[in-house]
Amino acid sequence: MELRHLRYFVTVAEEQHFTRAAARLHMQQPPLSQQIRALEDELGFALFLRHPKGVALTAGGAAFLQEARDILARVGQGAHRAARVAKGIDGTLTLGFTSSAAAHALIPRIIRAYRESYPDVEIAIAEDNAQGLTQRVAEGRLDLGILRAPVSAPEGVTYHRLLNEAMLLALPSNHRLIAGIGPEALQSLAHRGLSLASLATEAFILVRKPGAPGMYANLLHACRHAGFEPRIAFEVDRMLTNLSLVAAGAGISAVPASMTELHRSSIFYCPILDARPRLAAPITLACRAFNPSPALQNFIVLARQLAGRPQRRARG
Repeated sequence: MELRHLRYFVTVAEEQHFTRAAARLHMQQPPLSQQIRALEDELGFALFLRHPKGVALTAGGAAFLQEARDILARVGQGAHRAARVAKGIDGTLTLGFTSSAAAHALIPRIIRAYRESYPDVEIAIAEDNAQGLTQRVAEGRLDLGILRAPVSAPEGVTYHRLLNEAMLLALPSNHRLIAGIGPEALQSLAHRGLSLASLATEAFILVRKPGAPGMYANLLHACRHAGFEPRIAFEVDRMLTNLSLVAAGAGISAVPASMTELHRSSIFYCPILDARPRLAAPITLACRAFNPSPALQNFIVLARQLAGRPQRRARG
């Protein structure tokens, strides 16, 4: 039994006449009659009673008519939704992000714009560190991860860098380098910054190297270039935990500039002077490279447009 047999049957039932049904179907009447006979043979019962003025449904035909209409309606609905999914305006998008990436204003802006542009795409959201997100994308458990710097280059993952932002020093508000400084001088220092070399004796709090190897390694290299080996007091899994420990006075750190609204009353933020290499925190999309869904492709295009990077692409 094929879908065309159901369409033939429904049309004959609605017209109650083979000739009129054949005209509506743009076919000859004899082939239509043959197709209905074949359908009746397959079902094992008569669908129509033939009479001089046309046909009438049998009891079995009347019952089958509703089933045939339901099947054709479901097929039509399925085809319609499949077409929408193929265009990326329906379906599901699974994305994850790191806490530090999500703190940048661009990320909620992108997600909000995407939800407004594609309201019928269901978004499933997860949180993890950069290594975890990259692994889940590589394994096909996430469509994309929003993270800072790429941590690896597994097969099947493509990277799209959206932007770079500066890293700032984060000091407890009662730190010795700023204690007793007046408001105007403190404001000037917040713009001017502190030398990395002046922090040689400080205890650093860093996000663990497996979760953020790029920013971790760059900070270590910059400290060594400034003439000292940094003393690591704590390694944590999340940038938010990092800042909480700084606010508690447990040490100092370097964080992306977009996170400076956190713990403003207990943390002093300022630029880092003479850092080599320059300390920067990117925002990067780690995306499934093989057979990306249209919903994912639409997300990438929108994200790059809002980040002001519509053309360039970096591959891992």
